[in-house]
Amino acid sequence: MRRKEFTIEQEEEIESFLAEKTYGFLGTVSPKGKPGVTPLNFVYDGSYFYFHGSLAGEKMKHLKANDGVSFSVAEEYALIPSYFSDPLLACPATAYFKSVTVHGYAEKVTDLHEKAKALSLFMKKLQPEGGYTPIDADDTSYTGQLKAVAVIRIIPEEITAKFKFGQNLEPQKHQEILDRLEERGTEKDLETTELMRKYCPFHADKS
Repeated sequence: MRRKEFTIEQEEEIESFLAEKTYGFLGTVSPKGKPGVTPLNFVYDGSYFYFHGSLAGEKMKHLKANDGVSFSVAEEYALIPSYFSDPLLACPATAYFKSVTVHGYAEKVTDLHEKAKALSLFMKKLQPEGGYTPIDADDTSYTGQLKAVAVIRIIPEEITAKFKFGQNLEPQKHQEILDRLEERGTEKDLETTELMRKYCPFHADKS
């Protein structure tokens, strides 16, 4: 069951997270009806998710048999040991994270200009320093390359996001966890404390 207090519905929050991440996990179904998961790089342009690869291969066989897909992107920010909350029981052990899950269907991009646009987004994300000739479908240096690569777009039918940062905790318990993370003091711990303050409603009410 999805906890309502962890659900994020603001598009800008979701898009910001997706812009930071470089890879996710594609869920497909094989011709024999078996599920498959493939980690891959992706970009999101606000409407579609794009990935690329070989014109042949296992995931392409899956998509040909069944174009229905899921796609997930997640990042774990901090592990929360049980003893942060309870000196004896293991039950409180958890993790704080962000995740986005997409359900939709996938289709091949055949238009070279759309391919060029999608691959340009990849380069901007994965090689922001530049150092290459811009990808242009009208540039004959790229025409053959664009024809030889498969670019797939995922058309989302549903996008859900879950950002878990202690929103369900009472203020005192929330503060205890926050203090323990600050005491442990890793870079991720300190980033997590900022996100705890951002997303927890009683902190938001003070801002």
